[in-house]
Amino acid sequence: MLAYLALLRPTQWLKNLMLFFPPFLGGVLLHPGLFQQGALPLLSFCLGSSASYVLNDVLDRENDRQHPRKKERPLPSGRVSLGGACALGLICLAAALTLAARVSPLFLQILLAYLAVSACYSLKLKDLPVVDLFCIAAGFLLRLEAGGEAFGIVISDWLFLSVFLLAVFLATGKRLGEKQMLGEKAAGHRKALDSFPEGFLQGTMYMTGGAVLVTYTQYVIVRHAMVFTVPLCCFGLLRFIMRVQSGQGGDPTESLLRDIPLFIVGFLWAAMIGWGLYAG
Repeated sequence: MLAYLALLRPTQWLKNLMLFFPPFLGGVLLHPGLFQQGALPLLSFCLGSSASYVLNDVLDRENDRQHPRKKERPLPSGRVSLGGACALGLICLAAALTLAARVSPLFLQILLAYLAVSACYSLKLKDLPVVDLFCIAAGFLLRLEAGGEAFGIVISDWLFLSVFLLAVFLATGKRLGEKQMLGEKAAGHRKALDSFPEGFLQGTMYMTGGAVLVTYTQYVIVRHAMVFTVPLCCFGLLRFIMRVQSGQGGDPTESLLRDIPLFIVGFLWAAMIGWGLYAG
């Protein structure tokens, strides 16, 4: 049972909290009934993302056996059968679509777009350099738009750009971390890693990190209660870059949960935003 739960990658469900960014930053998170309103959308995306993870693991099971960490996953390690994984993925997919249809037709379309991007990524696009980074960014943007639809909030242009650039930044860091950890075996695990020229991923990470700082500053500068979070944003970006460059890995979720300074900065950012928007 624990192996099947691991196959769903519940720690990655943290990414789906992006759905609550629009109401949180919009200052309406504490409105009565909002969390009940967000339960179905969140559960729908969690199940949908798990279905995507199962598909990815099914397709990558042979390559994952060559990876020092991923070889311990349920499928490559043999703890879950191929048939069992496929059945679990289909159940998650059916449940996700059923719940999404109950939210709204547009929310269902956004989830379908997310599933389509994820499937294309798993089947082919992850092997195409740069395209794979944009696929990952698209997943975050679709979560953001899904949150806006679920709670009836319009996404501002600066927030859209900030999330997009942050997603590319984090995806680049993850790829760079993989390339450093795998060394000469990188191409055997992920074809795109062998296609990036020397220094490209580092340069892209620096470029997008700087762009995130600019767009986020533009987003918060008109909100005086939020402008003081810019130094936290800068620290978080630099800390992530240092973590990747020092060979500690670039997985965003793992970095947030295991890197104490990053976790503290993330908590302080949320606390400062919350105080500024809701204390009054």
